Amino acid sequence: MRPSHPFRPSNHLRILVDGERFLPAMLEAIDGARYYVLLETYLCESGQVSDRFIHSLSEAARRGVRVCMLLDDFGSLRLGSYDRQRLLGVGVNLLFYNPLRFGPLHRNLHRDHRKLLVTDGLKAFVGGAGLTDDFDPLARPQSWWHDLMLSVEGSCIDDLQASFARIWRLGGGDEGALPRLQPATPTEPGGAARLLVHEPGRREFIEELIARIRHARQRVLISVAYFVPPRVLAAALRGAARRGVEVRLLLPGRNTDHESVRYASRQHYGRLLRAGVHIHEYIPRFTHTKLMICDDWISVGSANLDHWTLRWNLEANLDIRDPGCTDAALDVFRADLAQAEEIILREWRKRSRWERLGEWFWGEISAWLARRSYRQGLRNPKRHPLASKRS
Repeated sequence: MRPSHPFRPSNHLRILVDGERFLPAMLEAIDGARYYVLLETYLCESGQVSDRFIHSLSEAARRGVRVCMLLDDFGSLRLGSYDRQRLLGVGVNLLFYNPLRFGPLHRNLHRDHRKLLVTDGLKAFVGGAGLTDDFDPLARPQSWWHDLMLSVEGSCIDDLQASFARIWRLGGGDEGALPRLQPATPTEPGGAARLLVHEPGRREFIEELIARIRHARQRVLISVAYFVPPRVLAAALRGAARRGVEVRLLLPGRNTDHESVRYASRQHYGRLLRAGVHIHEYIPRFTHTKLMICDDWISVGSANLDHWTLRWNLEANLDIRDPGCTDAALDVFRADLAQAEEIILREWRKRSRWERLGEWFWGEISAWLARRSYRQGLRNPKRHPLASKRS
């Protein structure tokens, strides 16, 4: 399946590392908006970070800016009623994607995991960070999460804001609430970028990633928060390593928000290590990044490599061709690698019985979820719980 969006030329692309850099940049873009703000995210919880964003969004709405805020219903469970009323009270158009309900399990598994901000068609941000204190070193000085956001200016913004409007409609949002979208202004000179989405019936990011791994000649470098690969992806990684490609996985260590996912992930280590894949676990804190590099191709966005991303989540990544951005991505990966511990096969074989038991148990749970999704026909877009609301 071909990606639904082409490469767009003439974009200024910049990787922003950690909340101390990307949070102020995002707030500055909102504060400078004159016509509209489109904000879509998964995690949104009451706290210092959300308070700053609610203030900026509210001020934008008061000065006549059209503000559309699309939150996942599950990911925003900890956004308090007071904060919701603050947004609604000033005229922010607030939509919760796929509200939780009683019924078949698969209906609640579909989540909007995208992280996207667009202002006036001039500035956009794509990446993995949500609006919680976990991403702010000031709010969590001892335990903040490491993550990336990509700042975008240029023609690719047309696809980002059109994609936001499409998901707004899919989630049942009022068509009349959407602003009149301004055409993006290309930057000269600039790199090329293409939007890769995971939407009902489309799994563009994972298909592109597997193709890139299979054709890689020099390196495959992946930094991801959740790694529970399907067979086809694991086989592609092993195959690349066996033909002499440098394959490195940079994954969370003991600092993680989901120990169960880490156990399910570690069940795959043995076969990957024996094939020559290098696996590193990040030590200082929880790494929530989603960065993929195959030779000179890079991808930054919201997609992980687990069952939720690959089967249930809405995701948005940018596929980038830009030498400067590639160099910056390599610098980020190498800096993180220097703070990681490599898993050595001979030491891995000495792990305790309790660790092996945890890997087996959570691996079985992960496999059960995968089988259940197939039995319920989740690969068929007609079975999406919001299919009737699509336009």
